[in-house]
Amino acid sequence: MPQARKRTRSYDPAKIRAAVLGQFGHVRQAVGSLTPEQLARPTRLGDWTVRELAAHVAMAVETVSRSLDREEPARPELALLDWPAATAARAADIDDGTRRLAAAHPDLGALYAETAERLAHRLADAPGSRVLATRTGAMTLADHLVTRTVELVVHTDDLNAAVPGLDIPVERQALAACTRLLADALAVKAPGGSTEVRVPPFAVVQCVEGPRHTRGTPPNVVETDPLTWIRLATGRLDWAQALRDAQVSAGGERADLSPHLPIMG
Repeated sequence: MPQARKRTRSYDPAKIRAAVLGQFGHVRQAVGSLTPEQLARPTRLGDWTVRELAAHVAMAVETVSRSLDREEPARPELALLDWPAATAARAADIDDGTRRLAAAHPDLGALYAETAERLAHRLADAPGSRVLATRTGAMTLADHLVTRTVELVVHTDDLNAAVPGLDIPVERQALAACTRLLADALAVKAPGGSTEVRVPPFAVVQCVEGPRHTRGTPPNVVETDPLTWIRLATGRLDWAQALRDAQVSAGGERADLSPHLPIMG
């Protein structure tokens, strides 16, 4: 008998909205401080420069306002836990849109100011149940905002990696939501109950086919910190490298997560 689909985790809508606004504010402040030389630096995202990465963050957040401007679909089509796997199909479109946006907005400060103003204005009275016509599929505003925490946290880390000393802070609620969504997406991609993946203090999930433990310490345990997990889940960090550097502890014959990573392309 096929295993029942795991129930979607609930998120506090007010905390998620505050996390998105807060994290975008952190990135906005940091981007505004970058010099032309820093904006021209390479990133770990192909041949994107820091300028293009910064433009992409604004584009990812602007999807909220842009989607609210569109006609509301009849019903949601994309479940929150299906979103991580749905993003890979849009990689080429995202790349093209990012390059065009960066070229069209040499003044990133103005772009970020406009994006922040529109976001705050559109979120002021939009209910979380409002259905949005996003490019990955119709989903509720509440769910879409959770996906924006992933975009913001992941790319905050990308910016910090690209510019030594930038040190953009990460909102705790944004980090928590990002960690939990990607952990739950692993349980969808590798269903089962033989392995326990722990990402303290935010997430614990059961995954991978095999004998299910019912009490005591699980025979297969993986544990890591939130940022390491996010890097693994998004392909920024290789599983073998994380083990070699002791960034992950993994015990048990089914504790190898490499066949299931990354979660997002």
